[in-house]
Amino acid sequence: MKSSSPAPSHLPERCCYDHSHHHHHQTISFRTGQSLSQSSSWPRLLLYLWLFWIGGQMFQVSASHQHFHPHSIKIPGDITLGGLFPIHARGPHGLPCGELKKEKGIHRMEAMLYALDQINSDPELLPNITLGARILDTCSRDTYALEQSLTFVQALIQKDTSDIRCSNGEPPLIRKPERVVGVIGASASSVSIMVANILRLFEIPQVSYASTAPELSDNNRYDFFLRVVPPDSYQAQTMLDIVKALGWNYVSTLASEGNYGESGVEAFMQISREAGGVCIAQSVKIPREPTAGEFDKIIKRLMETSNARGVIIFANEDDIKRVLEAAKRANLTGHFLFVGSDSWGAKSSPITELEDVAEGAVTVLPKRASIDGFDQYFTSRSLENNRRNIWFNEFWEDDFRCKLTRPGIKLDPDKKKCTGKERIGQDSPYEQEGKVQFVIDAVYAVAYALHSMQLDLCPGSSGVCSNMDPVEGRLLLDYIRAVNFNGSAGTAVLFNENGDAPGRYDIFQFQMTNHSHPGYHVIGQWTNNLRLNLEEMQWSGGDKTVPESVCSFPCKPGERKKMVKGVPCCWHCELCDGYLYQVDEFNCETCPSDMRPAPNRTMCSPTPIIKLEWNSPWALVPASLALLGILATSAVVITFIRYNDTPIVRASGRELSYVLLTVVYPDGHSDSVHVTQRLCLSRDALHAEGLCHHPPP
Repeated sequence: MKSSSPAPSHLPERCCYDHSHHHHHQTISFRTGQSLSQSSSWPRLLLYLWLFWIGGQMFQVSASHQHFHPHSIKIPGDITLGGLFPIHARGPHGLPCGELKKEKGIHRMEAMLYALDQINSDPELLPNITLGARILDTCSRDTYALEQSLTFVQALIQKDTSDIRCSNGEPPLIRKPERVVGVIGASASSVSIMVANILRLFEIPQVSYASTAPELSDNNRYDFFLRVVPPDSYQAQTMLDIVKALGWNYVSTLASEGNYGESGVEAFMQISREAGGVCIAQSVKIPREPTAGEFDKIIKRLMETSNARGVIIFANEDDIKRVLEAAKRANLTGHFLFVGSDSWGAKSSPITELEDVAEGAVTVLPKRASIDGFDQYFTSRSLENNRRNIWFNEFWEDDFRCKLTRPGIKLDPDKKKCTGKERIGQDSPYEQEGKVQFVIDAVYAVAYALHSMQLDLCPGSSGVCSNMDPVEGRLLLDYIRAVNFNGSAGTAVLFNENGDAPGRYDIFQFQMTNHSHPGYHVIGQWTNNLRLNLEEMQWSGGDKTVPESVCSFPCKPGERKKMVKGVPCCWHCELCDGYLYQVDEFNCETCPSDMRPAPNRTMCSPTPIIKLEWNSPWALVPASLALLGILATSAVVITFIRYNDTPIVRASGRELSYVLLTVVYPDGHSDSVHVTQRLCLSRDALHAEGLCHHPPP
């Protein structure tokens, strides 16, 4: 059996609390595994001083909020892990914390407690070592989380209290905070980024279960950050592959302001530029605090490029819901084809009462599984057996819509009184939150790393030996990066050189029509490459045909593309008219002189030689006219010969008339002008008779 360290007993209070941060004459030193002179520059030194100042402010701020939201759970153990969870939402009107978040907060936090219980009861993993925890509430706010996370580094900050004395002259009793060797969290990328900047200075590894911003893959800036979920760069690649598989080349992007939304869209745009074949029509950002009518303006802007029906959306649940509401108000149900990120995933809350607008939406979600053991654990929690969770009473009231009685607090008459005998999943709806698996995997990743470290540093001994007291953060980081084990869902948990987990995604589509079970249905997977079942997809109204989201439709045969400058996915179609034919999709050329364009103008064909046959009805008319001309000419010739010497024939220009009637040029036409000119040059008599316009030479 593992040894369990007893909870530290409270020291007798012999003097007032330590208010040393108000003193002007004190010194402070940092233990980060290396000296400032060796590893720090002036900016880092200034940051340390700032940390000390804000640390004092944090304790004051924490004291002011303690009445409303207790801040941390302390689980005793030989080695302590930190935990950061959004137990509460962002507070309104300047308050740090708002309403309780049952799934993203309580479910995920309880998943960490569940994982600690499993590890501490496992005789093979960390034998004779008990893992403890210090779990904090981030209140879904990065600045507030920064204040709270300074709790994790208190043990590394040694304050000189030699000049502090109590009123009776004795030195103060200051309880030394526990040393946190690693932190599980945070949830939001903006919170993880803020906290990671602090933890890396004190060399405390951080393993996140939900932060997916690509920015966190920068191993130079966030070298102590790891995550068991894939980054959004993989998700962006998945979404781009989906767009290409659907045959779309012209889409818009929509992002919530913040690290998650903006980084996700930026990753999608960068990957699409590198891959080519997809153009961005509009890139719209949703403000962090949207004004009234903001979403109607967004829909109106998206309609400026109405051909771009596909919309890539990286947004939080509230923004997704309000976008769908605005599309419905604009009577655009079925027009937009949404491709949603994992913040949409398979959630029902963003599309409640908006199913007709969301129909056909394709969403991406990291591959996950429901952990049966956690379901059994969580549904068995009660007010009696879960006192270690200081937020559980609040969860109980919210989940069962009742009110617990407290001394000095009058019961709200509009709410029923909690009996304490309610059961989760029986008296209230319960569905396991999607990131529970990743929380468990994150805790186990640190546990396996500590196990390997204990085997290497403490050979032949059980428990924590002197080589692991204290645990060196950079060495622990190396062990975490090297872990490779089957996680809670049976899939491998490992990290690449950037501390990222491999990309594994399920692809869903929200379907309503012609389906026995309306809702989200798995239509494909992505693991380094896309596998999408197009035949299983259906769109608005149950249509099986994939809608188009293109800037310009393909040109018809015989038409060339005239590209729009700066937009490679847009063009105009121009017909290759006249004697032009289409050489390729961009050019037309003239056919050779003995050829003419084919009917579809994609090639040239020889000009056909058409002969008029005597037996053709069309030959009758020209033959009749030719015969009439021959007869008339013959009659005139005969008449001239018969009356050759008469004055009239001679006066009409006898010789010239004979020539005109008989001379024919090789091209088949007689030319009276040329004949007349020749005669003018050779016959003076003709000039004398006034038939020539010029005198003879």
